[in-house]
Amino acid sequence: MKVFRKWLILFRDSPRHEGFGIARTLLLSALVGAGVGLGAVVLVSLLQLSEWFFLGLLANYKPASPAGEPVVFALPEIFGSVRRWILLFLPMLGGLLSSLIVQRFAPEAEGHGTDAAIEAYHFRGGKVRPVAAPVKAVATSLLIGTGGSAGCEGPITQIGSGIGSTLAGLLKLPVADRRALMAAGMGTGVGALFHAPLAGAIFGAEVLYRDLDLEYEVLVPSIIASVTGYSIFSKVFGFNPLFSTPDIVYSRPEMLILYLVLAVILAGGARFYTWMFYTVRDKFEALELPVVLKPALGGLLTGIIGFMFLPALCSGYGVIQEALHYNHELTGRAAYSALKLMIGVFFLKTLSTSFSVASGGSGGIFGPALVVGGALGAATGIIFSLLLPGWDVPIGSFTLVGMVAFFGCAAKMPISTILMVGEMTGNYRLLVPSMWVCMIAYMLSRKVSLYRMQLPNRFDAPIHRGAMISGVVHNVKVRELLEGKGDGGLLLTVREDTPLGVLVDAIAEGVQGVFPVVSPDGIMLGMVTEKELADVVKSDPILRSTLLVADISLREYAVVTEDDILQKALAYMDAGDMDEIVVVSGDGLRKPIGLLSHNDIAAAYQREIEKER
Repeated sequence: MKVFRKWLILFRDSPRHEGFGIARTLLLSALVGAGVGLGAVVLVSLLQLSEWFFLGLLANYKPASPAGEPVVFALPEIFGSVRRWILLFLPMLGGLLSSLIVQRFAPEAEGHGTDAAIEAYHFRGGKVRPVAAPVKAVATSLLIGTGGSAGCEGPITQIGSGIGSTLAGLLKLPVADRRALMAAGMGTGVGALFHAPLAGAIFGAEVLYRDLDLEYEVLVPSIIASVTGYSIFSKVFGFNPLFSTPDIVYSRPEMLILYLVLAVILAGGARFYTWMFYTVRDKFEALELPVVLKPALGGLLTGIIGFMFLPALCSGYGVIQEALHYNHELTGRAAYSALKLMIGVFFLKTLSTSFSVASGGSGGIFGPALVVGGALGAATGIIFSLLLPGWDVPIGSFTLVGMVAFFGCAAKMPISTILMVGEMTGNYRLLVPSMWVCMIAYMLSRKVSLYRMQLPNRFDAPIHRGAMISGVVHNVKVRELLEGKGDGGLLLTVREDTPLGVLVDAIAEGVQGVFPVVSPDGIMLGMVTEKELADVVKSDPILRSTLLVADISLREYAVVTEDDILQKALAYMDAGDMDEIVVVSGDGLRKPIGLLSHNDIAAAYQREIEKER
């Protein structure tokens, strides 16, 4: 183990030679993929153990499953009827147990998990607590294993991000590398569970933004990690596609008319699914109940729905597996029964998922979205088949396209979901209608997203803001910006003999957060920042009345002159994690003459953009 760690540290600290860089990326990405692949194996095993005990032994219920779903703990043969009265209360028990574990060990593991991972990437430097991954795995297996309506895909996203972040933390990698490994872990688990490694690799780069934008920097590690994770997971559970499909082909361009109608219906359905989920979440957040009891209440409501309509429970993949084999020969009473079933799945699965997860339960909304979308696609195909008997409508293809297009537009990830069609079923012949429906549905639902932490695009991402701004304002001088400010960038200075309490009061008034320390003739001698001042006052409040500015003044600090370009100022601010920087005279005397902030530079950026329009 010590030798292995030494090798990892060698790769971490290796020179930026091209060969070292390639080997370093390959090793670290493969390690993340291996960790997530094993994590997916553990998650599936825990889930099936939970289902075997709670659903099989206690409730005598065996939910239908897709053809390629791995089997670890086979549910016992069912004799007799389902014990519905036990099944009624099992989701409540699962919600309670899941919530107790989450709130005790890792509150961030509450909910579907994907938003937490996206937030960590954008706003927390890619940091995810190591404890979040195992807590998420156990909590999710309890929620779904007791009949809760949720999926494993959101949780594996958070688990994968935790594995990538933890590895980067152990090796003390830079923030950029930690984010890359974290994003690679996010998509790897999805690719493994769906047997869709390419879609999983793109998922990690696409899920971060609402617009058609990708985090290109994470693509290489994501692909390497996804291949590794998929290979390990499939070595354990087999390489067969998750769903089996008949020999469905796209050979009639006139069907694009019907697929266009399907796209419009799916866009409306995605809006309804998202609205229902967040409406239920807001209602539960407003309830005056202890946090741990809310998922139990959500589980009880889910159990009531499942008592009347069993397909509303668990993942629901088995119902969609059946619908994939529907075809134009489905007529008469059988067609109307299937239509009734699919409409019931759409509405009741949406409601049960909202109760299970939006109440605070630990489970994903990715899988249920696929089920709901597949049901809506199947229902649309059945209606077309009944109305247009001479068209021989391939209902199974509407089911498959409905699955991926619904989630693609609801989660704002059309590219990865289009790729998922072929990998998930082993059938690449529906790529054309999938592209058609996905993109149209996406455009019709641009303002709606299941993932609230997604940013519009890279221009809005904090990690890219500096690069975006510096590329536009690289020729603008600091002097120009100071002259454009109403107060000329005026700032307050302090003397070395100023009592610390005076400075504390000035900062409390919000005047500024950086104070140059100057000599009697105005030459800059040092600097005091809000952070240093806060550290001193927190350590001992009495010090504010006994210390002078000279006692805490920084002697090493970054400044810019009025002749420097804004790009240099921005680079200094980003390197020092500063919101403001002092501007000094360019005559060599280093007299403070102004103050620049990130807001000032952002305003200059906006003006330059307006000039180019």
